[in-house]
Amino acid sequence: MTAEPASFGASMKHGLPNGVMLNAYPDSLDTDLAGTVRMLQRSELRDVFSLFYVLPTFFNSDLDRGFSIIDYNLNADLVSPEDLDALNDLGIMLKFDLVLNHLSVGSPQFQDLVANGDRSEFTDFFIDWNSFWDGSGELHEDGYVVPSPEHLEKLFMRKPGLPILQVRFPDGSDRFYWNTFYQQVDVVDGERTYLGQMDLNARSEQVWDFYHTTLRQLADFGAKILRLDAFAYLHKEIGESNFFNTPGTWQYLDRLRHIAEECGLVLLPEIHSEYGTGLHEELSAQDYPIYDFFFPGLVIDAIDSGTNARLLRWIGEIVEKDLKTVNMLGCHDGVPVIDLRGGGTSQTDGLLANEEIESIIERLLERGGRVKNLYGPDGSKISYYQVNTTFFSALGESEARLRLARAIQLFMPGTPQVWYLDLFAGANDYAAADRGGAGGHKEINRTNLTAQDIDDGLKRSVVQDQLEIMRLRNTSAAFAGELTVLATEPNQLGLRWENGTTTATLMADLAADTFSITHVHDGTETVLTHD
Repeated sequence: MTAEPASFGASMKHGLPNGVMLNAYPDSLDTDLAGTVRMLQRSELRDVFSLFYVLPTFFNSDLDRGFSIIDYNLNADLVSPEDLDALNDLGIMLKFDLVLNHLSVGSPQFQDLVANGDRSEFTDFFIDWNSFWDGSGELHEDGYVVPSPEHLEKLFMRKPGLPILQVRFPDGSDRFYWNTFYQQVDVVDGERTYLGQMDLNARSEQVWDFYHTTLRQLADFGAKILRLDAFAYLHKEIGESNFFNTPGTWQYLDRLRHIAEECGLVLLPEIHSEYGTGLHEELSAQDYPIYDFFFPGLVIDAIDSGTNARLLRWIGEIVEKDLKTVNMLGCHDGVPVIDLRGGGTSQTDGLLANEEIESIIERLLERGGRVKNLYGPDGSKISYYQVNTTFFSALGESEARLRLARAIQLFMPGTPQVWYLDLFAGANDYAAADRGGAGGHKEINRTNLTAQDIDDGLKRSVVQDQLEIMRLRNTSAAFAGELTVLATEPNQLGLRWENGTTTATLMADLAADTFSITHVHDGTETVLTHD
């Protein structure tokens, strides 16, 4: 049985640039951002990338590989103004993170609070837990409020236990502050030191002044796109979930978008949510581009099963519902899995059934992946969140499958984002994950490459082949045209982009891990075949 051809318009909402995006830390490639610039200046990389998503060790930070921001100034150990000038000369636009929900305990604001207590100008900058829950819970013997059961059950936990940090003020009193993601307190000789990420109090105008100043600063660095990390946790309301409650979350996003537009920035809200909740469609309906966290699991499913149906369903939804997406294979966090599920306990209304998702997880674990979990209020694990693995290892370290997955990605609607380690066919780094201890699972997919690693990698055919397809995707006018899904057998995938007389066609055999790409421009046909 074959699928009927379908043609879709390529116009999208709130448009992002159409080129290929590199994704890396400033020190992922040859020591620092200057090393990445040197790589991008090489002839092998000419015309491959139009954008660069630089992860937040670009800024001053102290935890979670950059996502615990101290301040948004340049990290002088890794980044210089000359690096930014060089990227601009290459015509590469920049994408940064705005970690919307929290700042590091090392931030000037928190340090001032600890030093000056109630006399600090930042007493309202963070969320006093007990004040927030006053009248909506009971005081624990250790001094913090435990929200009433009807409120507690609505909290979405990212770690075991209540999301609080106990802070000692100069007068000797202890205060408890909302802390969603991480906290640690060490006491040595009576002196306390803190490590963690403090939730910001978005009810305070002081916080919005901070956002405004920060967005202007990032625009001055050359940013065009801002990924809003952890934005769905920002709005907090008693009686509501602390994750994407409405209408408060929409009101905050709208206010932030007005600031972004003043600064010439496009906002890309980052959200992990089950497909069945429809949050990705809600974001799109508000004219926001979305992350395609569904695609990595779907392409693994398509290649492992050798069938196209579930991937084709998602491609159809993207174009029919006019979703503007940024897609990826791997990323700094690994492979998302919870996103594919339906809402609640449904077994059928996700992009994959729950048993199919569990099967993918088991295969990725058998191939060496590790897991990140979500927790309930009592500290019990409620679900897998993502599998930490390189995408190359997720595919069983098959070069043929990596080439095929990359080709499919580059023919998908949306802006393709390429994790540097997957470009170089990097395998799982178990030693790095083990060195990281209990929280080190993510380091399995964050191996820094030396200049010699880059030299050696660029000689590998699997890297050269990816670069060839990426260059085509980055430069061909076909991908600004219309997409046609071609009629094929269930084990095949046929995608054609057409813009005037320029066409690019992918014909893939999902069962055999082979494909060909045919490009026609001004009557000249070029064929790339990978058998």
